[in-house]
Amino acid sequence: MHSLITDFFNYKTMQELYPLKFQPIYKEKIWGGNKIAKIFARKNLPAGKIGESWELSAVEGDESIVKNGYLEGNSLNELVEIYMGDMVGEKVYEKFGSEFPLLIKFIEANDKLSLQVHPNDEVAMERHHSYGKTEMWYVLDSEPDAELVYGFNRPTSKKEFKEALESSNFDQLLNFEKTKTGDVFYIPAGKLHALGSGLMVVEIQQTSDITYRVSDWGRKDEAGMERELHVDLAIDVIDYAGEKSGKVTYSKTKNHPSLLVESAYFKTNLLEFDQELAVDYNLIDSFVVYICIKGTAFIIQSSGKSTKIQAGETILIPADLRNFRLVPEKPCSLIETYLP
Repeated sequence: MHSLITDFFNYKTMQELYPLKFQPIYKEKIWGGNKIAKIFARKNLPAGKIGESWELSAVEGDESIVKNGYLEGNSLNELVEIYMGDMVGEKVYEKFGSEFPLLIKFIEANDKLSLQVHPNDEVAMERHHSYGKTEMWYVLDSEPDAELVYGFNRPTSKKEFKEALESSNFDQLLNFEKTKTGDVFYIPAGKLHALGSGLMVVEIQQTSDITYRVSDWGRKDEAGMERELHVDLAIDVIDYAGEKSGKVTYSKTKNHPSLLVESAYFKTNLLEFDQELAVDYNLIDSFVVYICIKGTAFIIQSSGKSTKIQAGETILIPADLRNFRLVPEKPCSLIETYLP
């Protein structure tokens, strides 16, 4: 590992920033499995049920570490602190300081996740001195009968839902949605939700680990214990409106970014390409994250430096890296996300 202070001055005089890869952070979960290793041919995963792979994180205690190039061994937090706007964008740095604002995960649900909700920025700051948690899912893999929960199937009141929880018939109020690979769901803070079994998703969210569990479906761990619930905290932040569907409708255009989600917290596109693309981010005052979900490509900088990205990898493009070429080795699909 090189000293960041030394590297900072080297960068200004002779080095250039480059696409950054990070060591994944694996999380064992009661509902996890082993599909992450199988789908992306990953090795040396820890034993147990792996439910999450944190691909890019600045959450305290779970900070992503660079694994390529001269900045190898440094944490994401250190990079933002030293390179500031060159790393994340001037406006992003003005708003968030040294806090990187997005958390990127792969999630595998071998069993259904808890029914949960996240607070918005105002409530999270008041209660936890944290940002809230608005997020989105891109479905990477969906078994034939897989489904998820997205809000309520009709308008519901706080009183009605609390009574349904107490009588254990709350599932009659929930909106269950069948899923297929390629589906997209936008989940604003306050939206009750849960992934069902047989799903693997990319999750893009605000940097926050605040989750209120409303129900864990009566599940017990190996020690016979139920996980903690947070009904009293959750009940006041839930959006009780009914849903017709939580799926995002989008259209795909090959070799051009296709919009999936645009919100105050992130803008996300799907980029499917089979020819060389010239990338120009001069109008985007933000870092960009690529999550490769299919194929292989090379990111070629104007200096000629080349970085390979392949299925299962997440790469951070520093804000200072505004122009480069994307050259597919095989037809490639990237999820592209940044701050609008």
